[in-house]
Amino acid sequence: MIVGIGVDLVDIARFERGLLRTPTLQSRLFAESEQMKDGKPMPLRSLAGRFAAKEALIKALGDSTGVTWHDMRVVSDALGNPGFDLRDSTQAIAESKGITAIHLSMSHDAGVAIAYVIVESSP
Repeated sequence: MIVGIGVDLVDIARFERGLLRTPTLQSRLFAESEQMKDGKPMPLRSLAGRFAAKEALIKALGDSTGVTWHDMRVVSDALGNPGFDLRDSTQAIAESKGITAIHLSMSHDAGVAIAYVIVESSP
């Protein structure tokens, strides 16, 4: 059963300006594992997509009480499909709502990044 749906859109140029203006912002938003891919820095468009994913997850859960950005890490499975590694308060919110599955889709094109999240519980 679908419990919530969230979507978020990020203007990549605006996101970049924010990162340049506040050098510590990237490490506040993303765990080290989210900032690297195959030993190289993650492209800006991918970071923007990950930020959109985190915002979309908060919307889908319907609660952000006590959540920190590192509590919801965007990860990829062996096939490269995106998902979340939930921790601490974000995990507690998901458990309290009976969440059994989280679906994430991200894309970027034409200067924007978008993420769509669906959270489900067992019927």
